[in-house]
Amino acid sequence: MIIIKTPAEIEQMKPAGALSKLALRRVGAMIRPGVDTLELDRVAESIIRMHGGTPAFKGYGGFPASICCSVNSEIVHGIPSSSRVLQEGDIVSIDTGAVVNGWVGDNAWTFFCGTPSVADKGLCEVTRDCLKAGIEAAVPGNRIGDIGHAVQSLAEANGYSVVRDYVGHGVGRAMHEEPNVANYGKKGRGVRLQAGMVIAIEPMICLGGYESHVMPNRWTVVTNDGGAAAHYENTIAITEDGPVILTQDQDGPWCAMAGGTAEQA
Repeated sequence: MIIIKTPAEIEQMKPAGALSKLALRRVGAMIRPGVDTLELDRVAESIIRMHGGTPAFKGYGGFPASICCSVNSEIVHGIPSSSRVLQEGDIVSIDTGAVVNGWVGDNAWTFFCGTPSVADKGLCEVTRDCLKAGIEAAVPGNRIGDIGHAVQSLAEANGYSVVRDYVGHGVGRAMHEEPNVANYGKKGRGVRLQAGMVIAIEPMICLGGYESHVMPNRWTVVTNDGGAAAHYENTIAITEDGPVILTQDQDGPWCAMAGGTAEQA
């Protein structure tokens, strides 16, 4: 069942979105060669709890950390570890979620560790643009397939592939609600979008093939061919006035720049 939020409930979701964004930016600012990913996790959890929130991911389905940290060929659900030390040229997807007053905020960004390769930089720029295109399609009267088509057509026009096995989702008092929001699809197909729906749009785009598998830790998803993957996400409220990004500073607009620095998340 798709849960429609009232305008008041959408307002109530904004603090969770803002805190999730704050944690994402603070962690992004720490990314540099020599930093281990467990330290990133500790900082994110500290920030979320310091501001009265609860990490949305920690313990969810048994997940052991407060952030997902996925490096290079890891698509999503990377587990932070003291033994995973970031290297010059890595691209690092950070996914953060916070619960505030029972509402969830969920967002992700792919950051550069030092200077990325030309190929990785191009992948990240297009994936960021895919997120923007998907958000622009999230208007009342459109359908879920319009969002997926916007993402897929842009990614494939630039020579990249779109992950099929993992998709966006509804967000509310639960982190994953209906509907699923695929990053591929056909125009005019799927659930009709209506004001009051809140969804996470999260393109996961690959430099090579999109086929993937789960690592033995039963969480981390990697590309089969070892090619790089990028991941960007915002939580969006669909309104009669257009899409509203909930994972942003409460008093400021989201930043549409391509991703490397924390300020760009």
